[in-house]
Amino acid sequence: MTRLLGRSLPALALTCALTAYAADLPADKVAVGARAPAFRIKTADGKSIDLAELTARGPVLLRLTCGCSGCDKELAYFQQIHDAYKAQGLTSLFVFKEPDAKVAKYAGDKKLNMLYAVDEQGESWKVFQTKTMPTNFLIDKGGKILAIAAGCDPSGLLANRVSEKAAKAVGTDPVNVKNKVEQGKDKK
Repeated sequence: MTRLLGRSLPALALTCALTAYAADLPADKVAVGARAPAFRIKTADGKSIDLAELTARGPVLLRLTCGCSGCDKELAYFQQIHDAYKAQGLTSLFVFKEPDAKVAKYAGDKKLNMLYAVDEQGESWKVFQTKTMPTNFLIDKGGKILAIAAGCDPSGLLANRVSEKAAKAVGTDPVNVKNKVEQGKDKK
């Protein structure tokens, strides 16, 4: 009996260690090719947004962002992405990590014409397993993650890559959002 128990203890210890390690891993890793996690959030006016309902209708560009100067500079590019592909079914949802009142003023000043919500506690970043702000998730109709673009790029190059993938998701030619924003600046 002692001999049997002695051989079983190392195996039991290894099993317990692997189980503990597995418990620390996210159930479903948020990655390109994986299904987007279940996600619901309320807008400032109390409207509930369910990511699964949005992706049932078409692709979604989810942007976890803030109102910092870098994100603010990028906003024009992502507004261009929204404008370029919304007629083909793309829904854009911005989730800000700022207080409601600040975001309401920001949205008014910037004339945001897409869905947006506030998550001051950062729960959205936990659900999507990211610490980087901003992070953009392009999710196809049906809920599979097509692209993840993390980090701030005020030059517009990252937004152009997202634009190309969004165009492919909606089945149209890509729009060079960097050029569109630059052309808009020249007209002012």
